Amino acid sequence: MFDATVREGVLRLHRPETRWLSTGWNGGRSLADAGFNVSVPEGFDRTDLGAYRDERLAQAGFKSESDAGRDGDPPTLFTGVSMEHARGACLGPVVAYATVGLSNPAMLPMDPGGAADDASDLKYNAEAATEEPPRRPGTVNLILGTTRRLADGAAANLVAVAAEAKATTLLATAGVPGTTSDAVVVGDDPTGEPAAFSGSATPVGAAARVCVRDAVRASLRSRYPDGDVPGPAADAEHGVVADDRAEVFKP
Repeated sequence: MFDATVREGVLRLHRPETRWLSTGWNGGRSLADAGFNVSVPEGFDRTDLGAYRDERLAQAGFKSESDAGRDGDPPTLFTGVSMEHARGACLGPVVAYATVGLSNPAMLPMDPGGAADDASDLKYNAEAATEEPPRRPGTVNLILGTTRRLADGAAANLVAVAAEAKATTLLATAGVPGTTSDAVVVGDDPTGEPAAFSGSATPVGAAARVCVRDAVRASLRSRYPDGDVPGPAADAEHGVVADDRAEVFKP
């Protein structure tokens, strides 16, 4: 299984010769021995993220030849959440690690016309919705690993399964589906038992849903021990509300 270590504000999820698929910075496919989740300081504004990653991994003692990607850089996520609040969960062939910060919630009201008052505490700029969201202290980062060998479609689908489980969990516990900067990394073993699919009815998908739910809940409880989550009913520091309406038609 995957081995997790936290040092100097960096979480490393390690397993030799792992294939990764990342939705985060410099994401996509890569082959590396480790994936990383890096906590950044308040007011972080650096844009040379590759150099910054290398500095932080070296500082934590993780910058080694075995951790470096052999097919692209190792997957690396960034968050303002302290790794003190990182939590993991394991079931069957899947392990998941989560860090949860909700200061920049991304709301999607089902009744846009009547939701403005409920979400009035969120600062929303309609033009910003089409631009790259600013880096904020929040972010819900997920790193999953499975000992199965995922088909390409199954790896991509596992990202969707994890995101769905995250949104379901956060809606039930915090009233928000996620933040403006959430990211998911999925790793699989190229020598493992093959898995052509990863939907919620498969062993991999079912385990991933449970692991994400439990890891997210545990990190949420650690980050907000008094239950004072900055959801839609509280004063969120940053956030967006998708309160437009799209044109709907039959093809």
